Amino acid sequence: MIEPIGNQYVVARPVYSLNTFGEEHKRKHRHHKSFLDHLKLCCRCSTQKVKKIALSLFPIASWLPTYRIKEWLLSDIVSGISTGLVAVLQGLAFALLVNIPPRYGLYAAFFPVISYFFLGTSRHISVGPFPVLSMMVGAVVTRMVPDTSSDMELTNSSVSSESLLEEKKILVAASVTVLSGIIQLALGVLQIGFVVIYLSESLISGFTTAAAVHVLVSQLKFMLQLSVPAHTDPFSIFKVLESVFTQITKTNIADLVTSVIILVVVFIVKEINQRYKSKLPVPIPIELIMTVIATGVSYGCDFEHRFNVSVVGEMKRGFHPPITPDVQVFQDTIGDCFGIAIVAFAVAFSVARVYSLKYDYPIDGNQELIALGVNNIFTGAFRGFAGSTALSRSGVQESTGGKTQVAGIISGIIVLIVIVAIGFLLQPLQKSVLAALALGNLKGMLMQFAEIGRLWRKDKYDCIIWIMTFIFAIVLGLGLGLAASVAFQLLTIVFRTQFPKCSTLANIGRSNIYKNKKDYSDMYEPEGVKIFRCPSPIYFANIGFFKQKLTDAVGFSPLRILRKRNKALKKIRKLQKRGLLQVTPKGFICTAEGLKDSDEELDNNQIEELDQPINTTDLPFEIDWNADLPLNIVVPKISLHSLILDFSAVSFLDVSSMRGLKTILQEFIRIKVDVYIVGSDDDFIEKLTRCGFFDEEVTDSIFFLTIHDAVLHILMKKDYSTSKLNSSQGKETKFDFTINTNGGLRNRECQVPVETKF
Repeated sequence: MIEPIGNQYVVARPVYSLNTFGEEHKRKHRHHKSFLDHLKLCCRCSTQKVKKIALSLFPIASWLPTYRIKEWLLSDIVSGISTGLVAVLQGLAFALLVNIPPRYGLYAAFFPVISYFFLGTSRHISVGPFPVLSMMVGAVVTRMVPDTSSDMELTNSSVSSESLLEEKKILVAASVTVLSGIIQLALGVLQIGFVVIYLSESLISGFTTAAAVHVLVSQLKFMLQLSVPAHTDPFSIFKVLESVFTQITKTNIADLVTSVIILVVVFIVKEINQRYKSKLPVPIPIELIMTVIATGVSYGCDFEHRFNVSVVGEMKRGFHPPITPDVQVFQDTIGDCFGIAIVAFAVAFSVARVYSLKYDYPIDGNQELIALGVNNIFTGAFRGFAGSTALSRSGVQESTGGKTQVAGIISGIIVLIVIVAIGFLLQPLQKSVLAALALGNLKGMLMQFAEIGRLWRKDKYDCIIWIMTFIFAIVLGLGLGLAASVAFQLLTIVFRTQFPKCSTLANIGRSNIYKNKKDYSDMYEPEGVKIFRCPSPIYFANIGFFKQKLTDAVGFSPLRILRKRNKALKKIRKLQKRGLLQVTPKGFICTAEGLKDSDEELDNNQIEELDQPINTTDLPFEIDWNADLPLNIVVPKISLHSLILDFSAVSFLDVSSMRGLKTILQEFIRIKVDVYIVGSDDDFIEKLTRCGFFDEEVTDSIFFLTIHDAVLHILMKKDYSTSKLNSSQGKETKFDFTINTNGGLRNRECQVPVETKF
């Protein structure tokens, strides 16, 4: 019964152990489905299930019929045009990161939006090239097709050699993209989109920041127009920087000045867009403006011939026929492709989740994997490269009023117009301008360095994950760096559970609340009772740590006490058999002068016997181990008679730790310390039963519902009417604790003279 009294409540119920609770409240029998049951349910077919699968595979069928033409169409058109212009420029710029001609970036910006329109569940993200993925694909292309090729099939003609090298790079990029798409599609079909949960926000932030630094370094050769050899092995970023600084005197001043001007203007205008976004109807399309100006100036002043700058070059109209991926490339790059697939999904899903929460509509992680997989397969087949979603491009689509993926289709139409009609107008555009535009989109990623201080204040583990992820990605490269970062992150989880912050609890406020003894001053701890809390799972890696912390909490080793008592018992038996020991009401009287050392040696040689339960049934008297023993028999005295283990935070227990836990319980029980376990759920106890955990020594009667139940049971069992008050301030005010018949813990405040002792 619960009786509210103002802002307090009074609970009247019996003291429950798990057994008594089970006797009074019968559990329902629940049928737990087996793997075969789940398989049957999965293979069962019905009209509703077919409809559900169709709607999940083609989300467009759920939102397109409800499309509000009058309210949304104009906004989607404006958003699509703005996003399409940004997508064109980002496609050209990010193609440089892949080490292929810029025109192929247009394919990577066009094909994904077509398939995502039908298969995607997010209404606001803009799919296409993403600088981090472009960098990862470019690293594979550089490794598989070095710039200085020595293949015998190449002719002496530099033109034909360059053309063949370009085709190889495109083939590798396309093959990597197709394989990444196949991996994503397989993960989505198998419904294991949960793999993204192993990439925490700290890891993604640190990884994308490191990728931004890689992009920055890789674009220096285009901004300075230097011939820098590509490197993909660990420490490659430092080798690239070394090459740049050794050739710094060969810098093309026209490219440097142009890229610096573009970069400064883009940064300033982006800051204006960010600061005044609430007042601007649409963000200022600074990338488009600067591209038009730079192209016009380059064409009008003939920069290509006057200053020998590197330009985009020929922009062929139309599309190339589909390409057949290289199976050998699949075999050589499967590890890289898996990393690309996971990073692409993690970035796209995290951005999509932000918008889904903001606009209150559901997204499906597994369907997103399928959509991204089809995107990459489709794009790779037509000579594009892997994509996801660029944060800046998605921001443009959402901030300019985009409501659905109709805006994505409109942006695709803009890219299509450039591909088939007006792409030639971009031929005079300098590559250094594209490099500057690519760096201009990295501002958000580079600003993530500020995360270090915030994470350090909030959670030092997350801060360390961020820093180590950044270091791994910088030093080892993006592929190996991602793998090492995930491994390190999982290792931190192991450390957190392997070394949990165990604590000793005590009663606070004379109620049923129990808190850490170190955190509060006015605490009540029943004499001879210790409450120990473990806040993590117990498994093979931390059972030793758990035992050590428990030993530190109680102040003694139960195994050592057990062995000391068994040794003493052997000596007492020998004295009693020889008639040298007499028992009086005042204690033992021994007529012997001492014992030989051989007895001690004998005990050490029979160590296994010392670990057995203490058996005094053959003696005509009971031994009080806390009293004085005869002669020089010394046994450590302990005041503990009850130990409560709070397992409310212990989610699982493996077989190895189960054996260790049972040994710990047996050691305490054998020295007459009652052990109680509280807060465990029913599944936990069922597992112990299945594994044969209980026997004559360790029974299931040690389990109680709450700490308070166990404490009241101990007080009733020991028949304590008063208990000592443990207060660090040494107050004269004492509290007398008594047990109500309804199972409550009641206190009577009274003034006790200083000389009075309990």
